[in-house]
Amino acid sequence: MDMKTSTTTGRARAIVATLVLGIAGTASTHAQTIEQGLLQLEWGDPAPVAPGQAKSKSRFNARLVKDDGSRIALDPAQARKAAGDLYVLANRRVAIAFGAPGKTASSAPTIEAIVPADRTAQSAPVTAASARVAAAAPVNGVTRWVTLMCKFSDIGTEQKTQAFFQSQYGEGVGQLGHYWREVSYNKINLAGSSAHGWFTLPQPRSHYVTEENGEDKADLKKLFADCGAAADATVDFNSVQGVNMMFNGDLDGYAWGGGMCAPLEGRSNFCTRATWNPPWSFSNLAPLAHEMGHGYGLPHSDNSDGDSDTYDNPWDVMSDAWYNAVSDGTYGARPKHINIFQRHRLSWVDGARQQVIVLGDLATRDIALDYAHLAASSNVQMLVLSLSPQADPYATVVYTLEARKREGPYEGALAGDAIIIHKVQASGTAYSIDADVPPANRANNEGSMFKVGERWVTPEGSHAVTVKAQTATGFVVTVGPPRAMSSPLPPLVRPAQVSASSSSPTRSTPAIPVRGRKPPERCGGVRGATSPQCAMRER
Repeated sequence: MDMKTSTTTGRARAIVATLVLGIAGTASTHAQTIEQGLLQLEWGDPAPVAPGQAKSKSRFNARLVKDDGSRIALDPAQARKAAGDLYVLANRRVAIAFGAPGKTASSAPTIEAIVPADRTAQSAPVTAASARVAAAAPVNGVTRWVTLMCKFSDIGTEQKTQAFFQSQYGEGVGQLGHYWREVSYNKINLAGSSAHGWFTLPQPRSHYVTEENGEDKADLKKLFADCGAAADATVDFNSVQGVNMMFNGDLDGYAWGGGMCAPLEGRSNFCTRATWNPPWSFSNLAPLAHEMGHGYGLPHSDNSDGDSDTYDNPWDVMSDAWYNAVSDGTYGARPKHINIFQRHRLSWVDGARQQVIVLGDLATRDIALDYAHLAASSNVQMLVLSLSPQADPYATVVYTLEARKREGPYEGALAGDAIIIHKVQASGTAYSIDADVPPANRANNEGSMFKVGERWVTPEGSHAVTVKAQTATGFVVTVGPPRAMSSPLPPLVRPAQVSASSSSPTRSTPAIPVRGRKPPERCGGVRGATSPQCAMRER
């Protein structure tokens, strides 16, 4: 998103927020229609495949659920652009400004702005810079989930017992109660969560999973409504913040997570976080935690190889749940933690544990960056390099730095101890940075791990980071503007006596060994080139 687009969209959000709060004006002077309701997001995650087999792409749906239960499908790209951070608005009441329809009769109205409508007061005028900040809503305290075990009327298999599903919520190491406390720094817990079933659905699988355009499609609303109705006499949904549904047969090749509404508890439109899990998902805690993350509003993260596969960043369970995962004899693959920006999105990183360096800050400083998994950290855990000089440092592009350590019940199989860097644009997807050229297909390579003695410069040339030392609790990094140079560094070359397979190519002069990289042909070895793969990492 460029600065002009960002400013225009921010102004639209500010206008709609002002209207919703009743501060000024009427909607007709600013947009064709303003609709209010619950923002419902759904992510579909494909089943794992054997090495060499083609993997299905993820799916994503966005809808506005109005008070009468009707649903308006939203264009995902427009919704992301219009909201600032769409994901912090998941499962919340919002107001959406729709512009005039397109020129053709089939053209849908454009989405001009999405703002939270669950605020009862506004202490200051809404500005473009404050719109994203105002949208944030911490996820904290008790988040009680219930597991509903539902079987299709034509499938009798019951893969797991009620006792197994109940134990998944436990507070022991490797169980979901313990995991979510640890990953949230004790900001949330699953107290009171329980499992119920098996309940028999009123219809066979073919009623819920039909074919559309040659592909299976699960009717998530029907599944939620019928599974919930089957359990309604047993479960008090009024005290529930999330529903994990376990089905005894495959759905449409996907597990799903997000939110859903249906008639429950005598209400015509009961809405909550929800997940839909086939047997391959509920047999492993990692994919189940991934879907619950979607329930909390967390999107996928990714790596920087530029392909369409979002499941290749093993530093975040919200991307790659399977690689570099600790194995558990009872619960299968354990979930890794989520990246630091995902934690920030849910307001789990205390302000004292964050440090933001904005564009134009010319100071050079040493910063102690504690491991991201430490709940009792005494230093910074989230270092943000912003490319924005604005009051809102997240308005354009940021790079987040976090320290990760290969230890513990969830992080014990990580690729190594290192500083991990993610690029986030306009509060969207977090992409792990890979200094190898070309970047690896999966970000568990050396190029994604920044270690002692290595230096990295943002592609835009605004910030330089050197990993200075490793400590008992993390790393020390030196951050500041890149040093001024009268001429660019010479390009990377390989000496004639070194084979093409060597892992130690060198720079012509001065001789600085660079690990595991080919010459950046389009970059010419110049710091600050525009491609992320051109950012220089030196040892």
